[in-house]
Amino acid sequence: MPIERFETSAVYSKVTQANGWVFTAGVIPTDLARDCEGQTAEVLAEIDRLLALAGTNKANVVQATVWLNDIRHRDAMNKSWSAWLGGKDAPARACVEAKLIDPRMLVEISVVAVK
Repeated sequence: MPIERFETSAVYSKVTQANGWVFTAGVIPTDLARDCEGQTAEVLAEIDRLLALAGTNKANVVQATVWLNDIRHRDAMNKSWSAWLGGKDAPARACVEAKLIDPRMLVEISVVAVK
């Protein structure tokens, strides 16, 4: 089973595919001045880009994990999440509160998709 890795560094790949499955690393925002809704929209746009590198798209996402620095941001995150999904093809999802790498970072998302 060949494994393809995209945008690799010494410690991780941003997206990996193997045997028809596509996995993203945890995707984080770069514009930390934005609110959670804005950071989520940025993260989801990056997920779109990463999925395209591996030859798939958001309609093929089967599982997602969302980390929020404060679970009270869930409604704001869900606004961007719902807009991204367009009201269909919702994957299985976990959403948990976690301490993220920078206190200004409000959200991190990782997805698993099929090709």
